[in-house]
Amino acid sequence: MENGIFNIAVIGTSGMGRRHIKGVLANPNARVYAICDLEQSQLDLAQEIVEYPIPVITQDYKTLLGDKNLDAVILVVPDPVHKEMVCAFLRDGKAVLCEKPMALSMEDCEEMMRVEKETGGMLMIGQVARFTPAYIMAKELVDEGRIGDLYFVESEYAHSYTIHPGVHNWRITPERNGFIGGGCHAVDLLRWIAGNPTEVMAYSNHKCLTDWPADDCTIGIYKFPNGVIGKVFASIGCSRNYTMRTCLYGTKGTIICGYGMPEITIYEGEGFLENGALAFTKPTKIPVELKSHNVGSELEVFLEALVEGKPAPVPSIEGASTVAVCTTTVRSAHEGRPLPIIYPTV
Repeated sequence: MENGIFNIAVIGTSGMGRRHIKGVLANPNARVYAICDLEQSQLDLAQEIVEYPIPVITQDYKTLLGDKNLDAVILVVPDPVHKEMVCAFLRDGKAVLCEKPMALSMEDCEEMMRVEKETGGMLMIGQVARFTPAYIMAKELVDEGRIGDLYFVESEYAHSYTIHPGVHNWRITPERNGFIGGGCHAVDLLRWIAGNPTEVMAYSNHKCLTDWPADDCTIGIYKFPNGVIGKVFASIGCSRNYTMRTCLYGTKGTIICGYGMPEITIYEGEGFLENGALAFTKPTKIPVELKSHNVGSELEVFLEALVEGKPAPVPSIEGASTVAVCTTTVRSAHEGRPLPIIYPTV
């Protein structure tokens, strides 16, 4: 850090990478020090949104290792290479903000956590739903007891991957089941609100992206703490716009919110009389800022934690726990039986 400004490298400059670059540019305490991508065309697009000369532009992330001017890296790269890069930069003394999912296997997550512990570094996982205003407000309302005690929670991650299979089709691999790679958004959101589920029974099928190697639709049914039950639906081949609609049911009310929805709907009470008959409860609409994929706020709290010497706001244990739920869900669907969810202990 120089003069209170963090030098940041964004590795992976595709669409989501450029979102992160804009987040760095909007932060007065950060500067785009380096960009890295295998594809020159992606680097060219990234340079167009930065109004000053970027000190380091490279197609090989290893050239950044050992750079004493670099403070932190944001990894926006294919999931299978997360472990390699995270471990390399932690060992090089750099703080790391890694896009979700943390990894595609618990073995990789646990190795990343061991390196983080050994080096004393900071690893934050980009579970960006935790920074969406609608979900933040929904969690606050639940925590305040506004809808009573939770008894059922559900969320969905659904849209079509056919329009963005990834550069060189990196999403089309047997290891990257859509429930792990994308459904982790919905899983992490429900974990954040309702706690760690202890058991899952899942079902999946493969009817949309039939030329892809992994199932494209999965439903997981969960046992959460305090007798709460829940469901996550993930589809990566459906014909509809992106959705992460989320419903939270409590003993005194219900909350409905989601990606792209300009308001939270909250139902409270036991109904009302209308023309002498019992009618449904009247909903209250609470406007919220449409700020999904809010990587700017994610970066802000990441840097604050670095300055203040605090743990990462979404620490590696959280990212790994979400992967534990997702990978167990996929196993349950394949094995056709309920499975306990085992969380990391590194």
